[in-house]
Amino acid sequence: MRYYLIAGERSGDLHGSNLIKGIRASDPDAQFRGWGGDMMEAEGMSLVTHYKDTAFMGFLEVVMNLRTITGFLKKCKADILDYEPDALILIDYPGFNLRIASFAKSKGLKVFYYISPKVWAWNQKRAWKIKANVDHMFVIFPFEIDFYKKYDYQVDYVGNPLMDAIAAFRPDPDFRRKHHLDDRPIIALLPGSRKQEIIGMLDTMLTTQKHFPEYQYVIAGVKNLPSTLYDQHLSGGKTSIVYESTYDLLSVADAALVTSGTATLETALLKVPEVVCYRTSTISYALAKRLIRIPFISLVNLILEKEAVRELIQDELNEENLVAELKCIVPGGDKNVGQMRDYERLAELVGGAGASERTGGLIVKYLQ
Repeated sequence: MRYYLIAGERSGDLHGSNLIKGIRASDPDAQFRGWGGDMMEAEGMSLVTHYKDTAFMGFLEVVMNLRTITGFLKKCKADILDYEPDALILIDYPGFNLRIASFAKSKGLKVFYYISPKVWAWNQKRAWKIKANVDHMFVIFPFEIDFYKKYDYQVDYVGNPLMDAIAAFRPDPDFRRKHHLDDRPIIALLPGSRKQEIIGMLDTMLTTQKHFPEYQYVIAGVKNLPSTLYDQHLSGGKTSIVYESTYDLLSVADAALVTSGTATLETALLKVPEVVCYRTSTISYALAKRLIRIPFISLVNLILEKEAVRELIQDELNEENLVAELKCIVPGGDKNVGQMRDYERLAELVGGAGASERTGGLIVKYLQ
């Protein structure tokens, strides 16, 4: 069968690549085309548009790029009709994918959604739109089952796909030598995978460096962004960078400063103490604060229903607060042991590996 997938972010590319493997396990002759990134392409998907060209962060940024986004929607719709897939599979990325879902449903296409938009966080009425336009929704958090029940919509809980990636990960024992890292303990900086995130976060993260001279600072870089975003921070040899090796970096890190997103959950599941960082434009933040209906922004805290990791948002994200929190979570710090205990509970709640294969098998089953 022919499958058309759409992922608009780096995490979606990871989960999409594993989903392709999961589908192929049940449909060995499957063909794939879609929007995503290098990982999905490496699994055999014919890549139409890379997510690096479509990732816009925040309300203001989306509004400023409406014409561009409209052009992408038109291009995507035409390509879907030309490809004539047996199934359209949407992966998170709600601003774009919910519009595509409505279009595809009107054309009589079978629509699947893997990793629900966070409609439980804000604009919950979008659940009605999902029910109307999505044939089958595959959710990755247990609490999403009860949320959708309120809308008389039955969803499939498949577990969290991050556990697939983490279960498949094998640390490189030669990682330090390959990247010229010495034996000092490491503080990892995960500033995000979007240009706006790195510009908004990395400078502030690095203000803590002078307070921890016994540590070496290493940035988790991504190759889909210009290296010039990082180069200015590497002069003098005080800071290192590794590209496309975030899990290996976390496997040797003693603590991490992490931009809010999927990476906060990955860091916790890999048992690295962390501080969650987030900053956006003033307008975007003001709008989000009025609309969002959840007590936390990090997935770690949302799943645990408590502040297990400190969230420093907007004006709270400053040198003083970052230094204070880092001192608490590094080995020997007041919060280190408690955070590790919370991580153990988190792993229990998230569950084991197999989400990608379960989802792939269900998609093939529903199509048959």
